Amino acid sequence: MKVTATQEVIDYLNELVDTLYEKGYFGFEESAHRYVDELVTDIRADLPFKVKKPVPPYFDRYGKDMWYASFRKNRGTQWYVFFTVYRKDDEIVYLVRYIANNHTVSQYL
Repeated sequence: MKVTATQEVIDYLNELVDTLYEKGYFGFEESAHRYVDELVTDIRADLPFKVKKPVPPYFDRYGKDMWYASFRKNRGTQWYVFFTVYRKDDEIVYLVRYIANNHTVSQYL
């Protein structure tokens, strides 16, 4: 199994570090880096084993036939990872196409 992401998701995660630090969610930039790194590590390690649900039509702009899984990082924040699954040669690939948290998309799920 392989977990990978689109360039848009990679860019978003890189910008997320700055956003979390600049908006004061973390007092140190290193803490924001650690938070995002841990989120990425969790996604890579656990996405294939998470309960997946079909994505509502609202998210079709990010891809067709997608699934989503949730990752709770703390009491107040849950991240939703939207992905497609396909087979390349003999390997199952999970392609992350979009990521958002409960503060921005939970009303659409």
